[in-house]
Amino acid sequence: MRRLLSVAAKLAALFAGYIAAVLALRPWFMTWGATDEEIEKPLPGDEIMTRGPSSIHAITIEAPRADVWKWLVQIGQDRAGFYSYSLFENVFRADIHNADRIVPEWQNVQQGDFIRLASKERYGDFPLLRVAAIKKEHYLVLERWGAFVLEEIDPATTRLIIRSHEGNPLGGRFLNTLFWEPAHFIMEMGMLHGIKKRAERVV
Repeated sequence: MRRLLSVAAKLAALFAGYIAAVLALRPWFMTWGATDEEIEKPLPGDEIMTRGPSSIHAITIEAPRADVWKWLVQIGQDRAGFYSYSLFENVFRADIHNADRIVPEWQNVQQGDFIRLASKERYGDFPLLRVAAIKKEHYLVLERWGAFVLEEIDPATTRLIIRSHEGNPLGGRFLNTLFWEPAHFIMEMGMLHGIKKRAERVV
């Protein structure tokens, strides 16, 4: 019994440490890569938000905006994937395969189309995100995710900004803050780096 209590106390201490770490790091990972100006300024898609932004992440890519767009516009589980960490993407059998090439037939996305997040066979049509707005080589706005915005710094350099929109958190605010937000950050950071690596490789 004493040993069981000791294990429980250690687990409780670890969990308390995890909570403290998440809360301390939250201001950093919720705005990773973004400048103060990018955090504050209006972006496409803000008009469809019902509860405001939940996070904003950004990265500088040494490639023309048109090249970055080709990778961004073909995202989707049944398309080019999300360029993030394949192992984590498929923990829940989402069946995501990240492409390393531009596919012409995946370039024509229009407002009203749907982007699939995970396997239809396993999850049906629940993980479908509607394209709320799109402007070629400028922005892609997905309902229930947010806005992917490309800003040209100069003809050979692009800023990719992702502003996520706050939705109805699964499991409530507590679980969202402690688990879904850190997980979302890890995967979205992987996506930003994945797009950067691919776009810069073709320059």
